[in-house]
Amino acid sequence: MSELTHFDQQGNAHMVDVGDKQVTHRVAVARGDISMRNETLAMIVQGNHRKGDVLGIARIAGIMASKRTSDLIPLCHPIGLTHVEVDFSIDEEAAVVTCQARTETRSQTGVEMEALTAVQVALLTIYDMCKAVDRGMCMEGVRLIEKSGGKSGHWIAENQ
Repeated sequence: MSELTHFDQQGNAHMVDVGDKQVTHRVAVARGDISMRNETLAMIVQGNHRKGDVLGIARIAGIMASKRTSDLIPLCHPIGLTHVEVDFSIDEEAAVVTCQARTETRSQTGVEMEALTAVQVALLTIYDMCKAVDRGMCMEGVRLIEKSGGKSGHWIAENQ
């Protein structure tokens, strides 16, 4: 295992210098779930939630959040995203909505944080829009699924 890169020799936090790194096409995929009551999921699926299209609004929130990642994570580099995709799948039997985000850039640093931020904010948006009817919703399992590009190459999570 390599050392933590956001600390200097004296243990002080610092922004990693990526100036000498090669610009490459970088992709990251993240995923997470929000579980809820069956009645809450039915409102989302049927589109009759009084606040509107829950998943449509959550999609936009996730995309917007990915673009603001460096404003939220103190040592994260601001990067130019070339593509962001936020999708949802529904498991009606388990009453779970799964969010998956794919982020891309051509840069000197990766887009993992942007994908993870997109997922978490999309799930938070679902929570916010539905909390009046279901405060017991639970967000869990937010994780990186895959990343490619850069010196470390391609990585895929073992248990997806």
